[in-house]
Amino acid sequence: MSASPSGNTLLLKRQLQELRKHPVDGFSAGLKDESNLYEWEIMIIGPNDTLYEGGFLRAELIFPPEYPLLPPKMKFLTKMWHPNIYDDGTVCISILHAPGADQYGYEDAGERWMPVHSVESILLSVISLLSSDKPNTDSPANVDAAKQVREDFPGYKKKVRRLVRESAEEAY
Repeated sequence: MSASPSGNTLLLKRQLQELRKHPVDGFSAGLKDESNLYEWEIMIIGPNDTLYEGGFLRAELIFPPEYPLLPPKMKFLTKMWHPNIYDDGTVCISILHAPGADQYGYEDAGERWMPVHSVESILLSVISLLSSDKPNTDSPANVDAAKQVREDFPGYKKKVRRLVRESAEEAY
């Protein structure tokens, strides 16, 4: 890292300090390595009254050098089964898509990444995604999970609950 911190490292440092001073219910965030502001460890506590209740969902946020002009990438390290989360754990939500028009026409430019978004707004969006009673299957990242939501919702719920139980066991 260069001797003089750039604007984005100052912004990331400020967001981290803010989250440490005023933790938000439902998640914790910290650096993977204190010398690198671009890689964060995230722990999301499964929201109450959802399929994820009782889960300890580990994830990472990787910020590009162009942050906040471009969004970070978020990836679950905990095994997830959700239409909007790729098999490798990468989260696919509008707020994490680069600014501009959606070439497929699913998203409004206003739903996509904007530099005003913060780590907190990203994580609250992800928690909201996990809290949804019925996941969005319109443009799925995980086609098999979306298919199961549509064709076998009880089976989908059972699989999610099993993964959540495993995440809680790993945490202890």
